[in-house]
Amino acid sequence: MRKLQNTLFVTTPETYLALEGETVLVRRDEETLARLPLYNFEAIVTFGYTGVSPALMGACVKRSISLCFLTQSGRFLARVIGESHGNVTLRREQYRLSDNEERSCLIAKNFIIGKVYNAKWILERASRDYEMRLDVQRLKQVSAMLSQILNLTGECLVSEQLRGLEGNAASLYFGELDKLILQQKEDFYFRERSKRPPLDNVNALLSFMYTILANDCASALETAGLDAYVGFLHRDRPGRVSLALDLMEELRGVMVDRFVITMINKREISPKGFIKRENGAVIMQDDTRKAILKAWQEKKRETITHPYLKEKIEWGLVPFVQSMLLARYIRGDLDGYPPFLWK
Repeated sequence: MRKLQNTLFVTTPETYLALEGETVLVRRDEETLARLPLYNFEAIVTFGYTGVSPALMGACVKRSISLCFLTQSGRFLARVIGESHGNVTLRREQYRLSDNEERSCLIAKNFIIGKVYNAKWILERASRDYEMRLDVQRLKQVSAMLSQILNLTGECLVSEQLRGLEGNAASLYFGELDKLILQQKEDFYFRERSKRPPLDNVNALLSFMYTILANDCASALETAGLDAYVGFLHRDRPGRVSLALDLMEELRGVMVDRFVITMINKREISPKGFIKRENGAVIMQDDTRKAILKAWQEKKRETITHPYLKEKIEWGLVPFVQSMLLARYIRGDLDGYPPFLWK
């Protein structure tokens, strides 16, 4: 359970939320875990099987406090709110921004700044942690080139140019990714990004985890009252959660790539858990997929200090915090969208 700004995140499993006067009670079994003033909140987000009393639900509806229900893994289930004028205003402004090329680019470039910055520091940290095993000089060169792209991205005002800079940065970063894999090199190697289908074990892992992260980002955006299908960098396409793909750009490296590489280097994944089909596609077996999902849930419970809010949160809440910050920027409460900058 954690309070961030005006949002209460209830992550403790098997809890029950009730109302006592103007106070939210968080209970588990016969124990009251917390008492929090209801008037402090704009939203309450619950993970897992969490019961809510009718009195609290009615109070939230009356005060237009959003009450969101997600599974323990973060999949969006439902959202209850009273009069929807607030969300209508938010979403209409989102649509206006998306239709405006220049204003869209202002938001999109912050997603890419986050992505390139985080890629740079993934390489910087690897060169520091494995100085004797890696070509540190080469990693430093790539890091310097990513810094140059960061500077150009900050000045960019055209979406097509922004996509070109993002592509150059991704090419530089992925060109070094294989070097960060230090164990099981015969079975886990990365030559280039292959998606449909993935053609090696590492690409199979990345594709699977990127899908999981995209779903997490879509849930987070819906929870914040945004439309996950209307993006600023990724343009509209039927059935594509474009804004979720935008949001996950800055989170891919720090949340997925590092997670996958760590599991390989710690030998928590075995090459026996993968099957190669006749067309070259590599797929994971069910046991491997289950092991990865279990490790992912454990990873999401680890805590970090959020670089913008300067508060400790679980990794799993990062997409929700970023969605909340994006919604506040769109409402006009922030001067700019603050990307997640990891170091």
